[in-house]
Amino acid sequence: MNWGLVFKIANLSVIPGWLLLVFLPQSRVTKAFVHGYVYPVVLSMFYLFMLVTSFGGEGGMDTLQNLKASFQRDEVLILGWVHYLVFDLFIGAWITRDAHQNRIKHFAIVPLLVLTLFAGPVGLLSYLTIRAIQVKRFTL
Repeated sequence: MNWGLVFKIANLSVIPGWLLLVFLPQSRVTKAFVHGYVYPVVLSMFYLFMLVTSFGGEGGMDTLQNLKASFQRDEVLILGWVHYLVFDLFIGAWITRDAHQNRIKHFAIVPLLVLTLFAGPVGLLSYLTIRAIQVKRFTL
């Protein structure tokens, strides 16, 4: 399999979802594809395909050495990357919905969406901080 092509497809597949979250967060298309189940299901199915095709071989997840050996294989490295892509987009969609529900202005979360795309946990932490300040409580 051409893992370089799979990597490019994986990266490009999430860009429309992120663009919808940033530019059309409340549109019907965004609600159907990104906030609904279409994007998460399709990306999760792709992840499942990658998981099945990369199963076995050298390495494992039981020790640091085995994990290093696993991630030396292109298909496992891409599997890990797809994991990040799927979860970061899911968190970005949650941030967008939650901000709307809490009446946090969309322009205030756009930088946090970009941060979530590039550094998921930092984007989430930043949003939760802004949210706690805005709504004057810290609840999930």
